[in-house]
Amino acid sequence: MTPAAFANALILTGPTASGKSEVGLLLAERLDAEIISMDSMALYRGMDIGTAKPSRADRQRIPHHLFDVLDPWESASLAWWLRAAAECVRDIEARGKRALIAGGTPLYLKGTLHGIFDGPVADPALRRRLEAEPSAALHVRLAMVDPPAALRLHPNDQRRLVRALEVFELTGRPMSEWQQQFQKQPTRRFPPVWLDLPRETLYSRINHRALAMFAAGLVEEVRRLAELPKPLSKEAQQALGYKEVLVHLEGKRDLQATIAEVQLRSRNFAKRQLTWFRNLRGCERTEVDSKEPASSLADRLAERWAR
Repeated sequence: MTPAAFANALILTGPTASGKSEVGLLLAERLDAEIISMDSMALYRGMDIGTAKPSRADRQRIPHHLFDVLDPWESASLAWWLRAAAECVRDIEARGKRALIAGGTPLYLKGTLHGIFDGPVADPALRRRLEAEPSAALHVRLAMVDPPAALRLHPNDQRRLVRALEVFELTGRPMSEWQQQFQKQPTRRFPPVWLDLPRETLYSRINHRALAMFAAGLVEEVRRLAELPKPLSKEAQQALGYKEVLVHLEGKRDLQATIAEVQLRSRNFAKRQLTWFRNLRGCERTEVDSKEPASSLADRLAERWAR
């Protein structure tokens, strides 16, 4: 999948609780656009409260895409999302509307800007052999054949370590060589915009949002998911808020401590998102005053993105 598929799409991103959904909805109305979710967890049916999905009323105001398209026991890769998002963009633009990609999953954002190396088809036997080794040993071996990839990957990230070594063994070339497209500056008519709020304001929003999610029934939502006939996928189990509540439901943490843990993990996630956005070339920072109404911010962005 190449960035050309998204060349004319508008992209709005930012850390969790930065107001992307509200601003995106207002922007879509101003620009005659339809919204494509760039949230890896909003893909799953039944994961509504913890992912802060738009309400039914909002979805009736503006068409939304890539919400509720997978069951919570299924998995979605970056390549899968890029193909699905590109198809949505083509459909929207074919109908004379604009595509507005909105969400905060940094890896998806990077894929829309720089494309993705799909690589050789997985070799089951080779994977089983690699997966049988400790992650630390895989990391040492990767450092010998692909130092840049080893520097980028955590020694405990077994899935990506296995894939990097698999690519090297199957192609004879290191993964970092194949991924040179990530070093190129993307050419776009409208650079992606990321929202940057004062840190104190952002953290306050995150804390209040977590409280609101629990008040809205997050624990019961996770309980229903845990009782499904099939176990949650690895991705769904690790979702922000859901992982902590699953621990609570196992009796390993009380409710107040669970809420505090969700707030802390959400703030840490926001820090990591901000690091991604600052360092990802091709993105433009938009400073947001803590008192600026969403409608005013939408007006500013709509003027920037006018045809």
